[in-house]
Amino acid sequence: MKKIATILLLLLSMPLLAGQVSVNNLRIWAAPDHTRLVFDTSHPVSHNLFTLKQPDRLVIDVQNARFAGETPELETNPLIRRVRSAQRKDGSLRVVLDLKTVTKPKSFVLKPNRQYGHRLVVDLYGAEGQSTAEKAQKPVKQLASNELRDVVIAIDAGHGGEDPGAVGRRGTHEKDVVLSIARKLEALINREKGMRPVMIRDGDYYLGLRKRMDLARSKRADLFISIHADSFHDSRARGSSVYTLSNRGASSEAARWLAERENSADLIGGVKLEDKDDILASVLLDLSQTGTRQASHEIAGKVLGQLKRVGRTHKRTVQQAGFAVLKSPDVPSILVETAFISNPHEERNLLDSRHQQKIANAILAGLKSHFGSNPPPGTLLAQRRARQYTIERGDTLGGIASRYDISLANLKSANGLSGDVIRVGQVLVIPGT
Repeated sequence: MKKIATILLLLLSMPLLAGQVSVNNLRIWAAPDHTRLVFDTSHPVSHNLFTLKQPDRLVIDVQNARFAGETPELETNPLIRRVRSAQRKDGSLRVVLDLKTVTKPKSFVLKPNRQYGHRLVVDLYGAEGQSTAEKAQKPVKQLASNELRDVVIAIDAGHGGEDPGAVGRRGTHEKDVVLSIARKLEALINREKGMRPVMIRDGDYYLGLRKRMDLARSKRADLFISIHADSFHDSRARGSSVYTLSNRGASSEAARWLAERENSADLIGGVKLEDKDDILASVLLDLSQTGTRQASHEIAGKVLGQLKRVGRTHKRTVQQAGFAVLKSPDVPSILVETAFISNPHEERNLLDSRHQQKIANAILAGLKSHFGSNPPPGTLLAQRRARQYTIERGDTLGGIASRYDISLANLKSANGLSGDVIRVGQVLVIPGT
């Protein structure tokens, strides 16, 4: 009888074991405002989580599951001290996070996509922290009325964290090469007087598309540039492209802003929607979008022109699409597809630091070309442009010096002139007093 009972127990437990979910991997990504844990699972999972105090811990129970491997070693993390796991008698997997501080957890499951299977995602936010969107609502320090500012360039390296983006034949991840290019561009802009870079993603972590846009707006960016690497099923596709927001994308975004205007912050351009009636709000938003899209197209054209000097471009003109990161109504935004990572030759180029530098140089040249001619008011670049003069027919050095109330000797010295000969179209620097 004991043998029969044992056999029956084994038979009853077999369906449970056969249907048990396998947790194949646990990936942890630390972003500036949160930490994300991603459990790769063999099947959809049911789970629950709760927190414990003294000391602070987060407990994650995954029903009818087991770890296929071992709990990963944890690198330095601002929120998590240690990760440990244990198999429970009821067949569930318990994962315990020993925390450094109180956290606010959020969890959800994801269905399979082209790169991953089923996933359980747990996001941890510091209890005292704020989300990026909340930070974006905070007022930014205002400059004194006579204080000149830098032109702010928001640099967005696409994808990141558990989202690798496109993957080349050699296993190259889009997220890695575009971050490298973004950092090179950041270094170049840092050396430019009158320009200041802001990195939207400066590490290997995931950021939502709208969070990227919110970050650019919170930094009062004059331009948002998102850097990517294209991919296509035909490996012969090659070349770089530059995109701006399409008409359809702009229309859908306008509808979104109008619907949410009661909860929206003031636009950077000074347009405030929540106290306007529907018609006036629509007109004001349309004006803001029109100016933003026009500036975006002009900048995109300058950048595309410079990329043509680096190598082949996929399209000869600026393209338009409804990319979410381009939808800010008040920050000119462009998206650069640097190359096709699915093309073996271009994948090698994207891995080459020298080629990455050429791309960064080309983007900077395009930005300088635009902002040199169209500097935002109140910036150092605007002052620099205002203190230049282009010679017209009939001009004399003495007349120009008198017009700007400076001495003729100072004007000549500032421009390296030894005589009085000038030519139409020549640009003179007007020295300050």
